[in-house]
Amino acid sequence: MSTLSNPTHTNRQTILVCFLAALAGLLFGLDMGVIAGALPFIANEFGLSSHHQEIVVSVMMLGAAMGALCSGPMSSRLGRKKSLLLGAVLFVIGSVGCAVAHSMEILAVSRFILGLAVGVASFTAPLYLSEIAPERIRGSMISLYQLMITIGILAAFLSDTALSEGGHWRWMLGVITFPAIILFVGVLTLPESPRWLAMKDKHELAGKVLKLLRNSDKEAQDELNQIRESVKMKQRGLQLFRHNPHFRRSTYLGVLLQFMQQFTGMTVIMYYAPKIFEIAGFSTTKEQMWGTVIAGLTNVLATFIAIALVDRWGRKPILKLGFSVMAVCMGILGYMFYSGITNPTEQYAAVIVLLIFITGFAMSAGPLIWVLCSEIQPLAGRDFGVTCSTMANWIANMIIGATFLTLIDTIGSPNTFWLYGVLNVVCIVLTILFVPETKNISLEHIERNLMRGLPLRQIGQHQDGNIGKTITAK
Repeated sequence: MSTLSNPTHTNRQTILVCFLAALAGLLFGLDMGVIAGALPFIANEFGLSSHHQEIVVSVMMLGAAMGALCSGPMSSRLGRKKSLLLGAVLFVIGSVGCAVAHSMEILAVSRFILGLAVGVASFTAPLYLSEIAPERIRGSMISLYQLMITIGILAAFLSDTALSEGGHWRWMLGVITFPAIILFVGVLTLPESPRWLAMKDKHELAGKVLKLLRNSDKEAQDELNQIRESVKMKQRGLQLFRHNPHFRRSTYLGVLLQFMQQFTGMTVIMYYAPKIFEIAGFSTTKEQMWGTVIAGLTNVLATFIAIALVDRWGRKPILKLGFSVMAVCMGILGYMFYSGITNPTEQYAAVIVLLIFITGFAMSAGPLIWVLCSEIQPLAGRDFGVTCSTMANWIANMIIGATFLTLIDTIGSPNTFWLYGVLNVVCIVLTILFVPETKNISLEHIERNLMRGLPLRQIGQHQDGNIGKTITAK
């Protein structure tokens, strides 16, 4: 146990615990990214049409939505740690099933199981991180989870590229089994969330966990006192949703945020990257696969921008910047596809614009939406609220994955990318109107502002005289 007096110093044990929890994001990313390289070979072996390819891609998102839906009650009953362990087991089962699948149906079922695992991980890991990390680094630690997702996507792209020479798509899908086992072993070493322990009236054990993770006994005791005060209201998410309009506002905001993240268009790049590089004029499998790797690497590196800035600049300014960058890039790509890409210079220009788009997403909506969704829900309804927002993420993800190839075939590449550009402009407007700034604000303070009836965009502000005069029910 550390007894350092510097309040800005972060306990090393806390960093280690957060890193192990964020490993769930690695599995999340691997399963998102691996299908991009494997899909062309799967389509060739099973003779899949564009529609059937969309099914193979999107069925995982259906499973993820179901997994997220079940994660709230499960996480509340079993705890964050046991939920993460179950997710790791599902990762193993789904990965093995994909590797041995000998029909589209078996592959789809296995992908659905992987989706369940991803749904559990995408719900539980950010929630656990928000409850473990001290508020001064909470944004960075939840962004670490997004970083692990991007590293997983890059690792999947590299693995796919290495295995593409022989078309070994079964190994592409099956190799995920090994990090899933590592995740299971790592989670076994984690402590349970002190907030969850306090919710179960295990205050002494919650205090021990906080003393392990904070810099001093006083800091741990102060936080425990805050938690004990906030958990007097037990988890009753559905009842709270039905009867409390302020909680409905935070739930709807979480759902909106996740739809905003998915409708940026980043999802189609991750799932259909080789197809996009084909549209850009790169005709060989080798060119498409290495283009995909470069996209994945950019995604990883740009996420460090979010980690560095999220607790300095704040959530809202970075989101507005990111959506602006993505809107411009989608507009440019649509124009380039409309006017035609006819030479190598134009091909590489399209790639540069695509990489700038990825940077815009990875530094903003990618990690920060997860940060906000874990911060804005009151403790009494947090499991329910995060369940709704995470399920919304995967429903939106499924819609995008199941429609991209159809959009390309029906309205064409230019109009498809212009459509995503317009959606990013809409996201800028929604950010200005509804998204709060939560930098350096405790979860308990955010909850108090929400329940006081402050407009959503103000629930992250410190209480003062001016805010006190603007209490409204938005």
